[in-house]
Amino acid sequence: MKNERMSTVRLGIFAICALAILSGGVFLIGSRKLDFMSTYTLKAEFPNAGGLVAGADVRVGGIHMGTVRSIELPQSPDGKVAVRMDLAAKTRAVLRKDSVASIQAEGLVGDEYIEVSFGSKGAPPVHDGDTIAGQPPLEMSQLFNKTNGILDQVQLVAQNLQGVSKNMEDISGKVNSGTGTVGALINNKSLYNEANAGVQDFQEDAEALKHNFLLRSFFKKRGYEDASELTKNEIGQLPGNPASKEFTLDGKNLFEKPDTAKLKNEKDLQPVGQFLAGNPFGLAVVAALGSAKGDTSQEKQLTLARAAVVRDYLVNNFKLDDARVKTMGLAKEAPSPSGEVQIMVYPAGTAGGH
Repeated sequence: MKNERMSTVRLGIFAICALAILSGGVFLIGSRKLDFMSTYTLKAEFPNAGGLVAGADVRVGGIHMGTVRSIELPQSPDGKVAVRMDLAAKTRAVLRKDSVASIQAEGLVGDEYIEVSFGSKGAPPVHDGDTIAGQPPLEMSQLFNKTNGILDQVQLVAQNLQGVSKNMEDISGKVNSGTGTVGALINNKSLYNEANAGVQDFQEDAEALKHNFLLRSFFKKRGYEDASELTKNEIGQLPGNPASKEFTLDGKNLFEKPDTAKLKNEKDLQPVGQFLAGNPFGLAVVAALGSAKGDTSQEKQLTLARAAVVRDYLVNNFKLDDARVKTMGLAKEAPSPSGEVQIMVYPAGTAGGH
């Protein structure tokens, strides 16, 4: 009985040892399976290993195809960490000299491994001992810094949107309560209808005036056809710096009648045009002066018309830069019995007036 018990114990111990040896062999073969394959060595250099250790996995196309043989420190502070990898020989079919080895991690906190990218078809193949480019791992601190920057920007945009929303609420409240012109027009239907009708009438009247024969004839007799064009090139004030050249022309000799802008003696403008065409200048201002008598609005329109007519003549006949010749109508600001026209020429670099 005692001998049978001892035999059973020995058999159990033998079974346990056999299982342990078998399990150890399986793990040993799995971890060193490249020892039974044809391999070659590649080297990659990185600014830092980022937690990579010798024996780490090397993958090609996401498949385990090698292991990290060794990791060596640089010889000087400005050097790089050298990582030597043993790769299966069959990876030479897809790896080239422009392949890149990058240190990656399994998830956010997993073990590091090396992923080697495929090379381009036209690049030379790799050989045993070659060095390929290395891409350093993404540091978690850098990732967190970038994330914090993005969150800060999102927060700033959200604050701006809140401000815009508040302004829109204020405007909407004023409109709904009838405050302001827009609110009054929207909430007061009769006022809105009157305003709308007034705008339509004005548009119709303006269109009719445009095509009215008598009014067009009235403008034409005074040397211009469209009163709306008179202020097209007008400036409100003269430049601050003094003019380099001035011309003063007698309106009685230059125009047909005292109340028109029709030119009578264009030859009086020849010296002005020749000077502008032959000399560099920054700005030329044609200013027409009015008399101290008569209606101010009519005088203003007449002086503007005279300045515009003189300007158009100079620009068109002497090929001047249209943007650098401006007009001013000085009705009663600078009265002149003869209705003088002054052309002031300013040196290069003078602003165009406003």
